[in-house]
Amino acid sequence: MDIKEFRNCMGHFATGITIVTSETEAGTHGFTANSFTSISLDPMLVLVSVDRKTKALNILKDNNFIVNILKQNQQDIAMHFAGHKQDTEPFEWEEGLLGNRIKDSLAYIECVPWRTYDGGDHVLFLGEVKSFEYSGGKPLAYYRGEFSEVVTK
Repeated sequence: MDIKEFRNCMGHFATGITIVTSETEAGTHGFTANSFTSISLDPMLVLVSVDRKTKALNILKDNNFIVNILKQNQQDIAMHFAGHKQDTEPFEWEEGLLGNRIKDSLAYIECVPWRTYDGGDHVLFLGEVKSFEYSGGKPLAYYRGEFSEVVTK
């Protein structure tokens, strides 16, 4: 089976876009991720899947993290944290319980490390939720390699 075709196949599953932030001695680090899901309600657990080739791998190891779920109008933030830096940061930080988070995100989920698992060319980080908040608005969606909209009634 062809890896590229498998990736194209998986692109047919629409996802939301998140920025995962974590504190380091050098400051707050963040990366764009759409491989994120809720795992358990009791205890409250979420999963973030991280490519083994990224800097984020070492930053998340045994570290708190915050999942910032983006709103539909926050595409520039997603691109910024995906490595397409802009002259002026398209967001503001705000202090959360476990570190800095993206101000005005659709939702925030603050986590402490719970377990880490081998996920092939990725590492699966499970975090135990210690705090969360959500607000109104529409999510930023991703479908077949492009930003998309969620249509609601």
